Amino acid sequence: MEKTPAVPIRRPPASAKSEQRIRDILHMARQVFSEAGFQAATTTEIAQRLGVSEATIFTYFGGKRELCVRVISDWYDEIIGKVEDSLPHVQGARAQLHYLVHTHLRHLLAEGPGLCAFILSEGRARNDDFGDIYAGLQRRYTAPLMRILAQGQADGDIRRDMPLRLLRSSVYGPMEHVLWDAILRGTRVDVAATADQLVGFLWQALQPPRQDTLALARFRGEVRDALHRLQASDVSDESANKDGGTY
Repeated sequence: MEKTPAVPIRRPPASAKSEQRIRDILHMARQVFSEAGFQAATTTEIAQRLGVSEATIFTYFGGKRELCVRVISDWYDEIIGKVEDSLPHVQGARAQLHYLVHTHLRHLLAEGPGLCAFILSEGRARNDDFGDIYAGLQRRYTAPLMRILAQGQADGDIRRDMPLRLLRSSVYGPMEHVLWDAILRGTRVDVAATADQLVGFLWQALQPPRQDTLALARFRGEVRDALHRLQASDVSDESANKDGGTY
């Protein structure tokens, strides 16, 4: 399994008490980031809710961005662990795709729209000191889908005329639009129904083009071209007849 670059901790925990303190900080940071978003959240508020000094936060974390990265990393580890434990027991490319879509939607919405918006907006690769960490998390997270798509192509279940990276985007893109729409509109998502609908749509797009469908498309094109030629010929004949009648 690919390793994500470790999120730096300002000082490694030296005792069970320190480890518990880190867990408490991360738990509270997750709540504050979910409620306020990254920009509005402060380490001061996190410390106040915990009943500790802000210096305690900085004992273990270098700053708000580092704390943010650790919260996101833990979230990714949770869902990656669930997928890696369960996906091998799901048989067939379509069923595996459905499991991934359902798990993605359910896990992102499990703790409310605030955490969902925080993960979607902040959990991306960026050009800062933590860019490699974000990129590594995304590679680990999307790796199961890439394996499903690659195996599906090998088995003939997934179209081969498009690169895997584009197919991957065609799966995650619609899910992100659904989630952002729910966040911005303040609507509740029926995860099971939405997963069924998305997979029904996505599977049609991912399947190889059927030969009879391709043949029908070619036939329609030939008929359309023939009609255009016939119409052009009729116009030409009509013009010639008009010209001949003037002499």
